[in-house]
Amino acid sequence: MTTIEGSVALVTGGSRGIGRALVSALYERGAKKVYATARDPRTVTHPGAVPLALEVSDPASVAAAAEQAQDVTLLINNAGTSVNANFLDAPVEDVRREFETNFYGPLLVTRAFVPVIERNGGGHILNVHSVLSWLGIGNSCSASKAALWSQTNSLRLDLKPRGIEVTGLHVGYVDTDMTATIDAPKVTPESVAAQALDGIESGAFEVLADDLTRQVKAGLAADLAVLYPQLAA
Repeated sequence: MTTIEGSVALVTGGSRGIGRALVSALYERGAKKVYATARDPRTVTHPGAVPLALEVSDPASVAAAAEQAQDVTLLINNAGTSVNANFLDAPVEDVRREFETNFYGPLLVTRAFVPVIERNGGGHILNVHSVLSWLGIGNSCSASKAALWSQTNSLRLDLKPRGIEVTGLHVGYVDTDMTATIDAPKVTPESVAAQALDGIESGAFEVLADDLTRQVKAGLAADLAVLYPQLAA
């Protein structure tokens, strides 16, 4: 089991939304140091966090961040984007951009930090997915999150023998800037962060952080022809 107290964490996309809530929650649970990454580190506002510049889709930026944060034991791949490019009509470059951030970004960061975490005696990785991991209603975003879910499940097998546990976090609508225009029930970033850290400390494979996500995951065992019209209603 991973103990957050005394850990050194790195949160990608740590300047706003779920990432900012995770940074605060980590310190509240006794983390020794938290690196909060952002494209512009000046946007990191937590007074105790260590701001770190990072563009997750840029290998050089990822390598530079790993070089600066050699004491990490807990990695949270939170940074993501929501392009929602239509597979038939949108430019293919828009689809690629979604995958560069949501799939290849976490992969690059994980590959860079696994040796760091190993040298520090092992630790934990949390990947932030989405309820869209299981639904095709978000076009390119759904596909990228489904691919990330599969990546997480494969990494869990690969990293267990190396002393690194892996948890996947799935969530639906969270009350952040990204969902400001959506009229639907939302959970708070603080609630998501608390559940995510509970999952890390308990060694959970997956954390389902709201009712919508739990409903959809349960519905995967049902007939999709029944599930999809219910969600579209």
